[in-house]
Amino acid sequence: MRDLDALLAEDSVGLVVVATPNTSHHDIAARALGAGKHVVVDKPFTVTTSDADDLIALSRKTGRVLSVFQNRRWDGDFLTVKQILERKILGRVAEYESRFDRFRPSVKPNAWREQASPGSGVLYDLGSHLIDQAVVLFGRPTGIYAELRRQRDGAAADDSFVVHLEYPQLKVTLKAGTLVCEPSPRFVVYGTEGSYLKYGLDPQEEALKNGRSPTEPQWGSEPEDCWGTHSRCDGRLNRTKYPTLAGSYPDYYTNVARTIQGQEELVVRPEQSREVIRLIELAKQSNVERRVLPVS
Repeated sequence: MRDLDALLAEDSVGLVVVATPNTSHHDIAARALGAGKHVVVDKPFTVTTSDADDLIALSRKTGRVLSVFQNRRWDGDFLTVKQILERKILGRVAEYESRFDRFRPSVKPNAWREQASPGSGVLYDLGSHLIDQAVVLFGRPTGIYAELRRQRDGAAADDSFVVHLEYPQLKVTLKAGTLVCEPSPRFVVYGTEGSYLKYGLDPQEEALKNGRSPTEPQWGSEPEDCWGTHSRCDGRLNRTKYPTLAGSYPDYYTNVARTIQGQEELVVRPEQSREVIRLIELAKQSNVERRVLPVS
């Protein structure tokens, strides 16, 4: 079924997943909610906060579940960082850096994410993940400063960014780039009682690309040589491998299904994803004005 009207008219369809170019997220999601369907929107939620507010209001009016596919909350490395912070293994965290780098030196000429259009560029693409993860861990920042760049020849949209989120007693740095050949750490966390350093990306995306299934045993698990390093300085430097928790993207849709059935509370709420879009808008404004902006 390739016609949206026919899809929305189909009574057997209860949930619509919007995985289309970013500029179409609002219109398709609004039509689906208006037709009485539950909706999952791929990240980024929308291009603007006003569009996000409109969908949230429509979801409340129709009583339908609305969520955003922030699947990287179920990355094994992120779940591990979350566990480390919850257990206060590093003491009080003073610095957190999260990077999502690639080496793609050539611009794809017909890719919509690479065009000079609203919602394009790496900040909306990868920034949606990194900002969401930071807000899950630390809450709303008090300030934001960002630098966006076009580093590749012929780039029409931003393909590199650095975003600084300000918190009391905490420095958060989020980075992404497309000219990173030498692997950089995925996570670096410094605390008053130690640090955590992690290389490599969660294995689930690559496994899915290779035709593997989440039903396989040990899905989302990493081999020991990929685990991050927990370091302590007790008179001398002590390094130990910290086991990476298994990631599980299917848990996202399990939660959505159980929320629709009234069995659970929604984990990825649209209000949270609206906050991400607001921070992206502020990051873009900060880049233009070259100053730290307050977050209220």
